[in-house]
Amino acid sequence: MTRFPRRATFRLNLPSRSLVLGPRTLVMGVLNLTPDSFYGASRSVHPADAAARALAMERAGADILDIGGESTRPGSRGISVEEELRRVLPVLELLRGRLRIPISIDTQKAEVAEAAAAAGAEILNDVSALRSDRALAEVARLRKLPVVLMHMRGTPRTMQQGPFARDVVKDVQRGLREALARARLAGVPRSQVILDPGIGFGKSFSQNFELLARLGELASLGCPLLVGTSRKTFIGAAAAQSFLALPAPTTRGKRSPRAPKSPIKVSPPSERLWGTAATVAAVIFAGAHIVRVHDVAEMVQVARIADAILHRRAGSRRGQL
Repeated sequence: MTRFPRRATFRLNLPSRSLVLGPRTLVMGVLNLTPDSFYGASRSVHPADAAARALAMERAGADILDIGGESTRPGSRGISVEEELRRVLPVLELLRGRLRIPISIDTQKAEVAEAAAAAGAEILNDVSALRSDRALAEVARLRKLPVVLMHMRGTPRTMQQGPFARDVVKDVQRGLREALARARLAGVPRSQVILDPGIGFGKSFSQNFELLARLGELASLGCPLLVGTSRKTFIGAAAAQSFLALPAPTTRGKRSPRAPKSPIKVSPPSERLWGTAATVAAVIFAGAHIVRVHDVAEMVQVARIADAILHRRAGSRRGQL
């Protein structure tokens, strides 16, 4: 019989409510307020259009809305606090009192986190895991907000230049433990931390698939898991079947595997919907509590079917079905 890991249950305390993670998969919709995010169809640069898209995601079944004003695609450069605030605050103001689901602010900057929280954001999502701005943890502590800590090697500008880790799962586990230690030292309770393995952030294509296959090993860290695979490049490479025939990076010797120098054929983000659906189902079966996606309506269906399979399996183990 197929065995799926048992997904632990967690409760996050938000200013307006509690979120229970575990009984079913929560879907986080992505709202990019940027002109340069990797997936063009996800961009909303006009506040009214962005607010309308947010409300549409809620109607489509999103459980959380993740708003970001700074692109973290490979090779991207950062923007100023002022520019990031100019992008996100008008949208937050338009959504105040209209959006019923909680808002997460995707930022590495404490000033942006504080302003967004004052405007109604209830979750902080930091791709740097408190490395870029330690004061962001202070915002989480004082406002009693959950925080997402993501694993990334390097920065968005350098992360895909290599060298990659020799053992990606051990590297992610070590990095996330260090992130948890930073949060603890800043006074953020472990019960308010969500961990993200950072699919696509400083990993080779093969390593991303290895992380998905071994995601259950991260459950030992004792926190809920958020996974974002939506329309990412490794899906496009696999769909084009261009890297699967390459030899796996060696883990022997002193040198870490580096990014391949030869060009790899990759399908564009617009053609990665079904590949994304496959990865979303896979991470749910592997124990993810939250999936972060661009295509809310489609991935809500995937999550509901995957959850139905998990619940059927759990019921069978208890002798109820």
